[in-house]
Amino acid sequence: MIVCIIAGGSGTRLWPLSTPDYPKHLLSVNGDNSSLLQNTYKRAQKISKEIYIITERSHAHHVKEQLPDLAEDKFIIEPGRRGTASCIIAALAKIADKHDSSEAIAILSADHYIRDVEGFKHSFKVAGDVSEKEGRIVLVGVEPDHPATG
Repeated sequence: MIVCIIAGGSGTRLWPLSTPDYPKHLLSVNGDNSSLLQNTYKRAQKISKEIYIITERSHAHHVKEQLPDLAEDKFIIEPGRRGTASCIIAALAKIADKHDSSEAIAILSADHYIRDVEGFKHSFKVAGDVSEKEGRIVLVGVEPDHPATG
């Protein structure tokens, strides 16, 4: 499985901690010294050795500072904020140039806090197996506990 972490955003949802210049995924918000991005990267390492990070130009230097061991060719830099769909397409295009098209790809958000890392790992193992076997897109999400339109 190949993992692509989306590390972008406008920095408005956790304002005033998060700003357009330093959005939520770059912050440490859960009591340890690691940012949400760094924690996402650590989780991704549990499911793959092939990890890409997609971010946009204005955040790229912060993202690279937080992930100094990641090779330069593993960063996908957008010229500007174009939205989630555009960054996924950019990531898929880069990955398609370097990898077998039958390999499953997991797209992760860099700003999620996940406590159950083993459950996370298991969910993506199952999703990857199903995706590769069936040749289909598999979505992994949280089980809702109440109705919501947001």
